[in-house]
Amino acid sequence: MNITQEKVDSLNSILKININPEDYQPKVEKAIKDQAKKAKLPGFRPGMVPAAHIKKMYGKSILVDEINNLLSDTLNKYIETENLDILGQPLPKIDDSKEYNWDFADNFEFNYEVGLAPVFDLDFTSKDVLTQYVIKVDDETLASRIKNIRRSYGKMTNPDVSADDDVLYSQLEQLSPDGSVFEGGINETASVRLDLIKDEAIKTSLIGLKKDDVVELDIQKAYGNDAAKIAGLLKIDEEAAADLKSNFRLTVKNVNRLEEGDLNQEFFDKLFGEGTVTTEEEFRAKITEELESMMAQDADRKLQDEIYNFATGKVNFELPDEFLKRWLKTTNEKLSDEELTEGYAEFSKNLKWTLIGNKIVKENNIELKYDEVFALAKQRLDAQFRMYSPQPLTEEQLGQYTVQFLQNKENANRIFEEVKGLKVFDYIKSIVTLDKKEISYADFSALVAQ
Repeated sequence: MNITQEKVDSLNSILKININPEDYQPKVEKAIKDQAKKAKLPGFRPGMVPAAHIKKMYGKSILVDEINNLLSDTLNKYIETENLDILGQPLPKIDDSKEYNWDFADNFEFNYEVGLAPVFDLDFTSKDVLTQYVIKVDDETLASRIKNIRRSYGKMTNPDVSADDDVLYSQLEQLSPDGSVFEGGINETASVRLDLIKDEAIKTSLIGLKKDDVVELDIQKAYGNDAAKIAGLLKIDEEAAADLKSNFRLTVKNVNRLEEGDLNQEFFDKLFGEGTVTTEEEFRAKITEELESMMAQDADRKLQDEIYNFATGKVNFELPDEFLKRWLKTTNEKLSDEELTEGYAEFSKNLKWTLIGNKIVKENNIELKYDEVFALAKQRLDAQFRMYSPQPLTEEQLGQYTVQFLQNKENANRIFEEVKGLKVFDYIKSIVTLDKKEISYADFSALVAQ
């Protein structure tokens, strides 16, 4: 057996594998004998089926399997031995001019295309300047957060007249162009939250309404043409919501208002545990601390995005694009040409980032320890549980869940890659110059939304 590499260019190669009868015959004969011992065929006692009979019935399929196994082992060993840094997996190169008899005496030749990772240098320096935002907790943001928390622990009331932030429990009926109810059209009861209404004029028209009041609603204008919100409100799919042109008759069935919870000891204990917070000043300090932590995370995510875009833009190298496109099509049968064209730029950018990260880890001997993977998985699970329960899990419970979580190979790999990514970000942050800039939460949110 012989395997050789023919360089097409610096990013593409052809691996040629020649397999002779003496390479595969012993493996095929052994596989035939093993199957003869296990076969259960009419007319033969178990384990007594002649190998010649098995060869006659299943020989070609066994031969194909063994050739495939031999090819896979040979490719993997060659790639490892030669230290080939490949992208994707080798792709068989079809040659219709070659025909084989599969009669246990053929000399086979198989060609595989491989895409090679590019050679490149990293040139991050302190002359590279990136903005690191420091988000300020302003009074408006703090007040809004406190209001939302108090409402989460408040009680529902039913005032006579609607006000800002109320919810109108309503009947929504689809109208014809002439203003009459469209027969057979959408007719749904729905909770219309005034805080979600985008158009100020429409929002104003919904304030001051009482039970049984009727108004006409331009639903697309009200929700800023947000198909997802309209679909959820009317219980239709997003495509239908996007195409919806009709106005609706809104009949108020009830006005619901979520009153804010009182700032008392019972409220503090529900939020932070018994006796942890005892005054309104301590409560505000706790919420400020929580906001600062959230904002620091938001700012760090923004910086990571900046580093990602900066690094993938600064480090210049080519990829074996045509090979990678063929590989993507081969490994994703349902991927259309249009989807490939639309998504390839993002795929190649992510691949560039992966190659940059791998090089940083290798060249700087950055270690990835299990303790770090465990700690991050534990942190992610803790945040997830807190979304559904205000009462945190004990350290012992959280540790047990983390062990179970990491026993899943896919989960473990995902967290491992996340740890590696964080270390790559930290390395780049230690090299470039970070220009710290204070910014209000409102301005930061507008910046992220751009």
